[in-house]
Amino acid sequence: MIRVFLLDDHEVVRRGVAALLEAEDDIEVIGEAGTAESAIARIPALKPDVAVLDVRLPDGSGVDVCREVRSRMPELACLMLTSFADDEALFDAVMAGASGYVLKQIHGSDLVGAVRTVASGQSLLDPQTTATMLQRLREQAEKRDPLAALSEQERHILELIGEGLTNRQIGERLYLAEKTVKNYVSNLLSKLNMQRRTQAAALAARLKVNRGE
Repeated sequence: MIRVFLLDDHEVVRRGVAALLEAEDDIEVIGEAGTAESAIARIPALKPDVAVLDVRLPDGSGVDVCREVRSRMPELACLMLTSFADDEALFDAVMAGASGYVLKQIHGSDLVGAVRTVASGQSLLDPQTTATMLQRLREQAEKRDPLAALSEQERHILELIGEGLTNRQIGERLYLAEKTVKNYVSNLLSKLNMQRRTQAAALAARLKVNRGE
């Protein structure tokens, strides 16, 4: 039996979803809430297998509820239910640990299937969504660390460019052929979206100042 908890600030929606799920032999709705505060208090006590969470709530967000309850119950599968196709909310939901994200316009049979899918430990995120999430994560990492895409050797070479060394001098310092150094420089400029060596030197100098060197 799949034990489900429902969170939605609209009672009519909650009743409709509850009736839909209760009609299935293998699903039981064990609790409901209309606010984030109530859900955060009740879900850990009731220990459902799946929490169907409305994203937009009068006192917060279903995403926050997902993050909070999964920090206490990592085995809980959260299925986000919303009226809006919102990329930002989707990203936040995935980062909070949600197993799936469906629109309220979904067919009843599809919602039942979604509950069963996440209850079994699977994700409802399609490959395109997953690819988008990974791209966002990479972009965020690069904003925090502009050198995130560089290898250790490329970082070292960037530092030496910042010191004003030529490819030949860098090669002598690192025991590399000048042509090899040139390839490294081309790669790191490409990864940093730069066209000129002087841009890389300026970046290296700026990072050195930020590190207080």
